[in-house]
Amino acid sequence: MSDARVAAIPLQECGEGLVDVRAHGLHVDGRKHDAAGAFALVRQGVLTRLLHAQSLLPVGVLLLFVEGYRPLALQRRYFEEYCSELARAHPNWLAADLRAGASRFVSPPEIAPHSAGAAVDVTLIDDQGRELDMGTRVNTSPEKSAGACYTDAPGLSDQARTNRTTLKTALSAAGLINYPTEWWHWSFGDRYWALQTGQPAARYGPIALPQQHKPASR
Repeated sequence: MSDARVAAIPLQECGEGLVDVRAHGLHVDGRKHDAAGAFALVRQGVLTRLLHAQSLLPVGVLLLFVEGYRPLALQRRYFEEYCSELARAHPNWLAADLRAGASRFVSPPEIAPHSAGAAVDVTLIDDQGRELDMGTRVNTSPEKSAGACYTDAPGLSDQARTNRTTLKTALSAAGLINYPTEWWHWSFGDRYWALQTGQPAARYGPIALPQQHKPASR
């Protein structure tokens, strides 16, 4: 995500709003739940494609939505925390090295697809609600997973590889694209999507949390 080509993609904000996936029949996990419910929001175009992907999955296999929208302040905190973690592990790295390293796993705030409502973190469950074996848990880092979080990582079990292929086939057919260092991360309409699909501009840029999801002032 630190590639200059991503930041260079122009933005033509379409003005599409954020919608709550919990009102549209998707299975939603609570591990990223926040008081405002921001985690369950995505742009309408993303939701439409998630629902289409769900319809393409084999019988007995379902999408599990983990996280969508991420306010800019939270994205900035995640990025800075991961930079600090890498700095401790690699004291000789320059600032540019830290930014590039961190960007493999956490997008720089100014281009983050989660903060545009354009990205989702998802996995698969069976019809009993049990998560399928995907090789790693959602949101594990390259360091902690020894690189197994990469979508096409070698050394996965046959079952994990099959499950990742099932996820990839459905989401790709629905029009979302994967960020290849995170098998669970898919997006539509953001700058990275535009670069990878040859679009002239991104549809979605950073967006504020809707007023109805903001805590009431005292």
